[in-house]
Amino acid sequence: MHRSAKRLASLLACAAVPVMLVAGCSSDDDSGKKKDAGGASKTATPSKSASPSPSVAPAKMKKLPNPCQAVSKDTIKKLVPKAKNEAGEQGKSSDAMARGYCAWNSSDSQGVDGTQYRWLDVGFQRYDSDPTLGTGEKRATDFYKKQVDAAKATQGAKNPKTGAVDGNGDESSWITYDLQKDDNDFKNQTVIARTANVVVTVNYNGAGLAGADAPDPSDLLKAAETASKEAVAAVGKANQ
Repeated sequence: MHRSAKRLASLLACAAVPVMLVAGCSSDDDSGKKKDAGGASKTATPSKSASPSPSVAPAKMKKLPNPCQAVSKDTIKKLVPKAKNEAGEQGKSSDAMARGYCAWNSSDSQGVDGTQYRWLDVGFQRYDSDPTLGTGEKRATDFYKKQVDAAKATQGAKNPKTGAVDGNGDESSWITYDLQKDDNDFKNQTVIARTANVVVTVNYNGAGLAGADAPDPSDLLKAAETASKEAVAAVGKANQ
């Protein structure tokens, strides 16, 4: 089953260290020269100031929401009816403020009439600003583009299509394709969105198993867009 995997650079913290100046024993005369021990004047050597440290704008989003609570319970029930775990299966993360993942799946068995299968996962990746790598927003923008390209290049994808999603963060794209597995045709929908320095990736797919009709891709895409918009909104709420 298609799952999205993500990596993120660690948060860097900097502390300002005060510098103490110690006065010397020699004194300057009016000409800007210093006198040595014998009273002779000598030209003072100007000290070289340290190069200023590069600075970047701080990242806007400091937190991520709980990925298993980023999509409403009502939406989960509609997209993944009879989910095996309505609370979701949360992925392990060494830094919950940098990345998060949660997935739901269900199989609505109808016996000899077939089965409707659904899978939904939501992933977050947040970037901090780094003087050597750029602003959090720039880094998130680069990752957003890579996620879109990766979805388009999914191995075995058939009939791929893509487009923009309006009103979903700062930028958002959808990618749809068919994927055959175990003689079943899965309809896959991926919606990727960026809000400031956070990238949200939603994967939603379904299939008609054991002779059941395949789900309508347009209906699945609308559902995936709904889940994505809720997840993007959850990022904003987490940072209020």
